Amino acid sequence: MLNVPTLWTVFVVNFLALGVIWAYVTRSYPKFAAARFWMASSFVGAAGAMTALVRLFVASPLPLLLGAGGVIAASCLAAMGIQRFYDRPVSWRLMIATGCLSLTGVVVFMVGFDHMQLRMLSYTFGQALPLVLALCLLLSPEGRVSPGARLSGIVILSILAILLARTVGNLLGHDLSARAGGQAHAVMVLGLLFLSMTLNFGFLLMAMDSLRNEVADLALLDDLTGVANRRHLLQRLTEECARSERSGEPFSLLVIDLDGFKTINDTHGHAAGDACLKHFTLMAQTRLRPGDMLARTGGDEFCIVLPSSSLREAAAIARRVLDVCRQDAATCTGGDIPIAISIGVAQWDRDIGQFPDRLIAHADHALYAAKKNGKNDFAVYDPAPPLSPAPIGPGEPARHFA
Repeated sequence: MLNVPTLWTVFVVNFLALGVIWAYVTRSYPKFAAARFWMASSFVGAAGAMTALVRLFVASPLPLLLGAGGVIAASCLAAMGIQRFYDRPVSWRLMIATGCLSLTGVVVFMVGFDHMQLRMLSYTFGQALPLVLALCLLLSPEGRVSPGARLSGIVILSILAILLARTVGNLLGHDLSARAGGQAHAVMVLGLLFLSMTLNFGFLLMAMDSLRNEVADLALLDDLTGVANRRHLLQRLTEECARSERSGEPFSLLVIDLDGFKTINDTHGHAAGDACLKHFTLMAQTRLRPGDMLARTGGDEFCIVLPSSSLREAAAIARRVLDVCRQDAATCTGGDIPIAISIGVAQWDRDIGQFPDRLIAHADHALYAAKKNGKNDFAVYDPAPPLSPAPIGPGEPARHFA
């Protein structure tokens, strides 16, 4: 025989433990906002269950009402945590309205006039609606597909199935409320207890997956500038080379070097050098297209991957990046440090194949030509330069097209 008070006591203990776990997650990862809602859900649910237990010792409907309010609030907070996890705006007004409407129905059909079926229907509405809204996010194709999200979705469907079964049973004349008790009510409490704990484990798996992805993203970003690092660049170049070899569509690469960067560090200090790198990053990003990738490969060296771009298109983008740096340098006054850059431009071809280091070597070769021509300029890699190149004048840019 299942004992309902014992089950509710287990519910309280387990949800207090889950609340402590979420509190630790919240403290360790303060930017993970969803954890705060799931922590509140666990503590509020435990408080609601603890209050509901008081009804065994107090002949008043107040503990039962407060307990119902706690369980409804816990359901709303759990759904709000899912919304926050998916970076959606939290529906405070909707959740508060749902909770108030549901609790009002419970009060009216318990205190105003006793109607078990309508009272339980109001109570179930407050529990189920937030979970239905959360389920839409978990099962949305736009959501993050993860084992935790799938588990949470399955558990919520199971919880909704039990709530539906309880509602149908009440409408058919079977009193499955907490007031009546009974073994059917105890079985449902046991099922909801197990599923609620499992749902929190699903949330924990979602949190672990999110944090793991965040760590993976950080491993591909440059600490100083926030753009891609060399590892990310090589991954992207490998993907683009494979794609171009399959389709035959070219792409291009810019290799960029800040002119006189060592002098900036020696004269103004490394903090000023770091500021120059950040400032260049911001300027360059304003001249790139969606899908282009800027990466810092080390020191004062950067690369820009230009998908589906011919050599001439890449040269046009190089000119735009160069122009914005020149315009910025022209406006420098006082203690401002002007930034000058040199750029090498190269395009993928069949000879490069799936070896991105060859493309980088071509762009480096063009960068060397730009440096040799006087810096603060760009040059394009020519795989077959003329046998007798015309002399380059002192002010003429080193730009050769294949």
